[in-house]
This record gives sequence, structure tokens and C-alpha cells, in this order.
Amino acid sequence: MPRIVRPTAYGLPEVLTVVETPTPHAAADGVVVEVRAAGVNPIDWKLYSGTFHAVEEDLKDAAGITAGMPSIGLECAGVVTEVGADVTGVRVGDEVIVYPVTAAYADYVTAPATSIFSKPASLGWAEAGSLMLAGTTAVHALHAAGVAAGDTVLVHGGSGGVGLMGVQLATAAGATVIATAAERNHALLRELGATPIVYGPGLADRVRAAAPQGVSAAVDFAGTEEALDVSLELVADRTRIASITGSPRRAAAGIKLLGYGPGQDAGAEIRSAARSELIDRAESGALRVVVATTFALAEAAKAHEVGIAGHAPGKLVLIP
Repeated sequence: MPRIVRPTAYGLPEVLTVVETPTPHAAADGVVVEVRAAGVNPIDWKLYSGTFHAVEEDLKDAAGITAGMPSIGLECAGVVTEVGADVTGVRVGDEVIVYPVTAAYADYVTAPATSIFSKPASLGWAEAGSLMLAGTTAVHALHAAGVAAGDTVLVHGGSGGVGLMGVQLATAAGATVIATAAERNHALLRELGATPIVYGPGLADRVRAAAPQGVSAAVDFAGTEEALDVSLELVADRTRIASITGSPRRAAAGIKLLGYGPGQDAGAEIRSAARSELIDRAESGALRVVVATTFALAEAAKAHEVGIAGHAPGKLVLIP
């Protein structure tokens, strides 16, 4: 029978278990997809660990919050196996990218036809299954911070899945990019067009040395106190600082907060509109999806342990 990964309780990754589930069927306006790759993202473990912030009621579906234990896995790629009666333009056998979706840590997922995009032949399964959430988050953050040609933007957490997307998209927009990362990831960031610097004590001074012209915007994909402090110190206009972490200090600082909670911007329209462009960029080679490691579906707990440790550059991916 098909498998799905579910948390059995709130807690650490060991609460994840693989269980058998009936083969799903398509709704009239949806499809069934056999999953070939599912992206692993921090929101996945935050949902069942109990650390995820409060979510507005009308945004719970987008955040993967369902009745009972949360569903995990918000992006994937695979092959269409069933098409609903009202769906046009999608056929059984099509190779597709699916986003947004819920419960993608599985052999099969159901999704509305509006979440289905053709997978470019040039894009591998792991890359296709992990493009969308990081990519749309990066687009949203850069838009919120107003990053454009001529800007110098500070990217905190530059070697993470979202950070690497943000670096590439900001560079493509004509911005000068300064990105924080551990030194072991500096070569990759240089390859993608950024000036890398190590985080830690003295970060603000290192940024000033790397960008004597000053920093006009900052995007925080790290969520640390240091990222907030340095951004506030270096960026004169607080509305040009965007963070995907909604801590109380950030809320009080007057910066742009991205997410699903009170006072945060979910960016639904921006993210939705970005999907086709991200696929086009990835297909052409203008946007690189960096995959750090792949794991079998049964190794979901191990994948989350690696993700929580935070050392791997790029994306972690499950391969059912």
C-alpha cells in the first residue's frame, strides 16, 4: 500500500513514523500525483514540534495546519496518475511540480489543478521537488525589502535553501549582494555572485568593509538576534528590512515580517505569481537549485535532524 509520513505526537523528529494509507483519488477539480521528490523545509518540523507561531485562521491551509496532527510536506514533484473530471490541460503521465500542497511526505498526493506546473525535462526530480517553497519565499522577501538594481543587500543565512535562492535572485535583479554563511560555504556563494562573510562577533564591521558604499536593504533568513541587530544598525530605512522570523523584537522594530501569523504578510499573491517565473529560470539555468542531500521517505526523521542542525548548504529532499 502507499506510504505517508506522519507525526504521532508533538515533539522532536523521532515522533515521525511511516504508515500505510489508501491510494487517494482525485477531486473533480484536482489531480493525484505519484511523488518522486518532496522538499524538506523548516516549517515541516516547526509544525509538529510545537514551536510554530500562531497562525491566522484563514491561512492555516497554506501553512499546512490541519485538524488533529499537522500534515507535513508543502512541496513536491512527480507523475500524474489520475485527473479529476473538471480538469483540463493535465494528463495522466505528465511530469509535474506541485505547489502549494499538503502532506507531500508520501508516495501519492492530491492537489488542486491550480497547484500543478509542468516539470522541465532539464530539471532533476530532487531539484524540481524542492524549488518552490524556498524560491517563492526568497521572491517574497526581496519584494518586501524593495530590492532592485543598484541596491546593496545584506542576506542573512545566505547558504540555506532560501538564502541561496535570494542571493541568485537579488544578483539577477542587479543588486550587489553581501551574504553571511559559515566559511565552508563561501566558495559556493562566490560562484553564485555574492560576497560572502562569516557571521558572529564583529559582523557589522565586516559588512562595512565589504560594502563601503553602505547597505540599502537586508533580508533575514537566519532568524538570529545578530541578524536583527546588524540589519537595524546598517540599514537606515527599517521598511527595507524583511525577516521570515516573527519574533517579538522584530515585530517591535518596525521591519517587514513575512509569514502566516498576526502582523505578518503571507504574500499569497506574490508567491503565486512567482511560480512560473521560478520554473522558467530554473529551466534556463539562470536559477540553480542546490540540493545538499537526499533521503529515502523512511528517513524523514533523519532528514529533519540534519535540517535542524543547520549545517548543510542548500536543500534537503525526500525521495519516496
